[in-house]
Amino acid sequence: MVKAYNFLAAWQLFPEKGTYEIGERPKSGIYRIEAIADTKELNIYHNWVSIENKAYASAYKINADGGVNDFEKLEVADKVQASFRDSISFEIHFYKKGEVVLHVLHEILPNGYLKITQQGINNEGTAYSNSEIYHKQLSVLPYSASVSGAVIKATEEGVIKHKALTAMEEQTNMQLEQIRKQIELLALQAHEIQKRKDLSLSIYSAKLSFTPNIGQTYYLYQKQDDTHLLSLVSPKEWGSSGPFKKFVAAVQLLADHTWKEL
Repeated sequence: MVKAYNFLAAWQLFPEKGTYEIGERPKSGIYRIEAIADTKELNIYHNWVSIENKAYASAYKINADGGVNDFEKLEVADKVQASFRDSISFEIHFYKKGEVVLHVLHEILPNGYLKITQQGINNEGTAYSNSEIYHKQLSVLPYSASVSGAVIKATEEGVIKHKALTAMEEQTNMQLEQIRKQIELLALQAHEIQKRKDLSLSIYSAKLSFTPNIGQTYYLYQKQDDTHLLSLVSPKEWGSSGPFKKFVAAVQLLADHTWKEL
């Protein structure tokens, strides 16, 4: 579950940053993702408190193998499909009778926040989309963090331990945050390289009637027969009556002989 690494944490809701087309805006919330050792399964927990101080909770298990699997909560869905696009995004599709009733997309944003977008169909058959922003929950709390949790009374020994735990967690979290940012940067760099590679493969399979020069801007077109052609002539120069099916991208040849989209 290497791709799940960036998601495995307890995430705290930014209530003011969400957008809700269905349901009420919560006052607070925690979203937690845990991996089950030696499997591709994940436990997902979601707890939130409404403006009226009503507490809600949900928990379920998914198999993030990309396949369509049985889902344990039949009142929600009978099948579920979870897969990682890459190390900074994964999605879950919930099915009922073969139809997608809910799509949940998880994305790690460049600032390290977690964005969760829910797209589904309400009881009236209308499509809706809710989005929420979370940040990693870092602090060790000296009191119960759940509505049903036991009350913890502070003692001198407990205060000393709490201070030590807080200092330890701050230091380790700072180090883990640095490593996480490095991993995300590498993942983004790998994603960009893969994009250049895919674009380069398309261009090198296209018709070339000239030798391209490094740093020169060229224009990639799709022809009527769906093959590609690289040209020095821009869409503006062709005008509205260009001979191609569509313009794909303006591209530039780099020194490593890969191409980037401008």
